[in-house]
Amino acid sequence: MALIKVRDLAFGRLQAPDLDQMEEFLTDFGMVRAARTADALYMRGTGPDAHIHVTHKGAPAFVGIAFHAGDAADLQKLAKLPGASGIENVDEPGGGQRVRITEPNGYQIEVFHGRQPVAPIPVARQAVNSAAQPTNRKGEVMRIAAGPSRPHRIGHAVMGTPKLRETLAWFRDTLGLIGSDDVYAGEKDNLIGSFNRLDRGDDYVDHHVFFCLQSPVAGLNHFSYEVQDIDDVFMGHAHLAKSNKYEHMWGIGRHLLGSQVYDYWADPWGRIHEHWADTDRLNASTPCNLLSAEEALISQWGEPPPEKMLARISP
Repeated sequence: MALIKVRDLAFGRLQAPDLDQMEEFLTDFGMVRAARTADALYMRGTGPDAHIHVTHKGAPAFVGIAFHAGDAADLQKLAKLPGASGIENVDEPGGGQRVRITEPNGYQIEVFHGRQPVAPIPVARQAVNSAAQPTNRKGEVMRIAAGPSRPHRIGHAVMGTPKLRETLAWFRDTLGLIGSDDVYAGEKDNLIGSFNRLDRGDDYVDHHVFFCLQSPVAGLNHFSYEVQDIDDVFMGHAHLAKSNKYEHMWGIGRHLLGSQVYDYWADPWGRIHEHWADTDRLNASTPCNLLSAEEALISQWGEPPPEKMLARISP
C-alpha cells in the first residue's frame, strides 16, 4: 500500500549559471515567462498551471521534481517521513504548501497542495481533414503561423539511476505510481527501465508520468511537455532548427511505449527537453507489461534512439 497517491506532475527544477540564456532557450522552446527574480526563472505553458519549469541561478544542476498531492492530508503523511521538510508555505507563482523529501539518488521531490491556477493562454487551432472525416475544415485553408511550439503542460520526467529497483520501489511506495511497462535486457529479471503512471482509479491518465532508466550515474534524462497537437511538434522543430542555436537530440518520430509523436532538444547546458503530442491513456485497471529492450525502446516510425539520447544523464 502506497503512502499517498500523487494527483499529477507539477514542474521540474534545474540550475543554470545564466538565466538570460535559459529564458531565451525556453522562449524558443515555446514557454512564457511567469515570473523572474534575481536568482530564479519561472516559465509557464498555455494551461492553467502557474509555472511548469523553474531554473535557479547557479552551477548547472538537476535539482528535482514536483508533484501535486491528492489532498491536504497527503502533506501531513509525507511530513512524518525521515528527513522530510515539514509543511512549508511557498512564495512562488501559484503559492500553496509543500513538503520536500529526498528520493534514493539524493534529488529533491516536492509535493504540493493548494497551488492556485492561472488563466489559460488561448491558442487557436484549425481542424484537420482526414480520410475518415474529410470535411472537418470545409471551405477553410490550413495556415499555421511560424514560430515556437506552444507547450500546454508538463507531461513526464525521466531519470537515470544506478539504483533502479530501489528508486522504482520508492516512487511506487511513497508517491503511489503504478507500472505501465517494465523493460529488461537479457534475462527477464534484469530490469533496465520502468514506465510508471499516476494511479487515479478509473480516470484515464498519461501512459507515464515518470520513467526510470538504469544508468552508471544518477540525474535527469529529460523533462517532457505536451504541446497543442502533432502540427505543433513539427512547427516547434522547424523553429528550433532554424535558430541553429541548440543541440537536436532525437526526432521527430512516434514512440512505441506511450505512442507520443516526439521531438527532443537540449538546453545550452545539455539538459534535454521534449515536445510531444498524442499519448496513450490508461487507467488503474491496465496491468503492467514486461518487454525486452529490443521490443520496447523503438519508434513506430522515425529513427531509433541515438546513443547520446540514452546516455545523456545530467546530474
